[in-house]
Amino acid sequence: MEQFEKNIFVNCPFDRDFFPLLKPLLFTIYYCGYNPRIALERLDSGEVRLLKIKELIDSSKYSIHDLSRIKSKVKDEYFRLNMPFEIGLDLGCRLYHSDEKYRNKRALILESEQYSYQKALSDLSNSDVKCHGGEPEELVFEVRNWFSEINNSEMPGGSIIWDDYNIFLTDLFETMINKGLKQKDIDRMTISELLNKMKDWLSEKATKPNNVYSA
Repeated sequence: MEQFEKNIFVNCPFDRDFFPLLKPLLFTIYYCGYNPRIALERLDSGEVRLLKIKELIDSSKYSIHDLSRIKSKVKDEYFRLNMPFEIGLDLGCRLYHSDEKYRNKRALILESEQYSYQKALSDLSNSDVKCHGGEPEELVFEVRNWFSEINNSEMPGGSIIWDDYNIFLTDLFETMINKGLKQKDIDRMTISELLNKMKDWLSEKATKPNNVYSA
């Protein structure tokens, strides 16, 4: 139950263009004291994807859904249905489950273009959807503010989280380059590796005097 209270199901695009948003999203979740649960956290070609998604949703009180790919960019391109589909699964778990803990689930829905969700997913009309405009720093502020609202508690400022995220990236780069790795090794790091690097960095930061990290 304790793990359920801290887990956050992350439903978002996994393409390379979204990685500049995904990485600070995961960092902010950890920074605010929660655990991101994402399909890329483990890779098993024999695992049924839908069952994996169900397990992640069932194990998480919170969820963050990003609808940045509901609109195609070029002619004849298909828009992405995975994100709206997984929102439906998550909301269905909340609405139809008999267990009270699932009825108390909470969700944050994000988009890159304001009100675009109303054109593609009108059933969400009147929902409080937040727009990050495709800007990583803005995403950090929106996620931080949501945590503050749902817990009615003070959180580190968005600018502090953003600054620490960039320090983390700098430290990660220097550490890996010193080990003889190249930029492409960093760019192609698996999500599970990246999550471990974030947790280790934040754990070390927490041991520094006044909780201030210095490289």
